[in-house]
Amino acid sequence: MEPDLNALAVFALVAEERNFRAAADRLGVTRSAVSQTIGRLEEGLGIALVRRTTRSVSLTEAGERLYGSIAPAVADMRAAIDMTRNLTARPRGRLRLAVSSIAERFLSGPFLAAFAADHPEISLDITVTDEEFDIVAEGYDAGVRLGEVIEQDMIAVPIAGDERQLAVCAPAYRDRFGVPSHPSELASHACIGWRPSPKAAPYRWEFAEAGREFRVTVPPSFTTNDMALMIKLATAGAGIGFGMEESFRPWFERGELLPLLEDYCPFFPGFYLYYPSRRNVAPKLRVLVEHLKRQRV
Repeated sequence: MEPDLNALAVFALVAEERNFRAAADRLGVTRSAVSQTIGRLEEGLGIALVRRTTRSVSLTEAGERLYGSIAPAVADMRAAIDMTRNLTARPRGRLRLAVSSIAERFLSGPFLAAFAADHPEISLDITVTDEEFDIVAEGYDAGVRLGEVIEQDMIAVPIAGDERQLAVCAPAYRDRFGVPSHPSELASHACIGWRPSPKAAPYRWEFAEAGREFRVTVPPSFTTNDMALMIKLATAGAGIGFGMEESFRPWFERGELLPLLEDYCPFFPGFYLYYPSRRNVAPKLRVLVEHLKRQRV
């Protein structure tokens, strides 16, 4: 005899709700229809699955075993149906993103403006932060971070190619104090440190030589959690700064900042949009991923 898949789905709802009325409400049918379906299933199997009283519903041992076996398959079918619905659902609602302050390309005005123009029913709520936290626990739909700090169980979509960090200074600083020829010489220079948050330790500057990575702890004359302030101080000749090459590019082009120690600054995987590994991606997030892949900002 072919299994009655509809009856199994009804049984799964009864097992979840432990209540015929609640299962009937979810299905949009009468309580009697649910009871009759369960009765036919029990008759076909030749064993009782549900204990009914006037006050409660519980599963027999056979019912518990059957539910334990079919529950994963029922969940998979529901997820597949939801995923199919999402393919045609209109993207709408608030899309919450936690974005690193140094993800310059993602935060560029044209990229976000183009997305908003294409999807007027989506409201972007962007928190620019360099603190590391669980985006799921904090209620965010997705985040943007460097690939090296993203958890392995996340889906990660590259925003652009490899990036690198550079030490920089203004021509005025170079003319007055000279520049280091090796990262080890930074200790004798005025440096502008950066920290992701007030409670975090200042970031140690990372370099590589002959394939070996190493970090340098500099004694900062200034420390800030604001990259914009670091750039202002560096262009004013206050010291040597350190950050993502992309952050400094406009000042390089105008000659207001100079790259330093480039031979010791390797490239590494850049920024990614990341979100939880779920079978069912909300339409509002799905269209952002598609927009990102098209634009490759």
